[in-house]
Amino acid sequence: MARKILVTGFEPFGGETMNPAWEAVRALPDAIDGAQVAKVEIPVVFGRAPEAVEAAIERESPDLVLCVGQAGGRAKLTPEFVGINCADGRIPDNDGYQPAGEKIEPDGPDAYFATLPVKAMAQAMSEAGVPADVSYTAGTYVCNDVMYALLHALATRHPGVRGGFLHVPYATEQATHLPAVTPSMSVPTMTEGLRVALSAALAHEEDVAVSTGITH
Repeated sequence: MARKILVTGFEPFGGETMNPAWEAVRALPDAIDGAQVAKVEIPVVFGRAPEAVEAAIERESPDLVLCVGQAGGRAKLTPEFVGINCADGRIPDNDGYQPAGEKIEPDGPDAYFATLPVKAMAQAMSEAGVPADVSYTAGTYVCNDVMYALLHALATRHPGVRGGFLHVPYATEQATHLPAVTPSMSVPTMTEGLRVALSAALAHEEDVAVSTGITH
């Protein structure tokens, strides 16, 4: 049976007119290593974003799910290692909601680990010339809300489907109105990184044993 990948990207938020997460996702090819690629834009809204992801899972029946968001200030593409059961908004979401330390799933575990091979994905991107590294925090905003809720849904309602989250930097276009030291990356480079990462996810059922940990 042919495999299918679901990739999601967020709409703009925080006063921006674009979100490089969605721009990079929608530029992906329609197939990667023989697997069909379904692409879906989701809202930057607590609760509604995870609902949109799960609706897409039910509609597309994918084998892999990768949700992509923007982490302004990072210089690399960063597959996320863990999502935590906490919604805490530094700024309101696009519906004006700003949670303060709420649980995403009242009876859920404190955390879920990505079921995609995040180390293999970061390694493959780096070897392809795309700056990448594993991240050990997805924050507490809507990106983490999506990651945690996705992994909870896969663990409880969609057995056999693997999933995870990946953050991208600011796009080059966004950096034109940001401080000179702000890291950025072109959308085509992001798209190539996503393609390579997804290829690695298809190729690795288990992650590679390389050290990527942090000391602080």
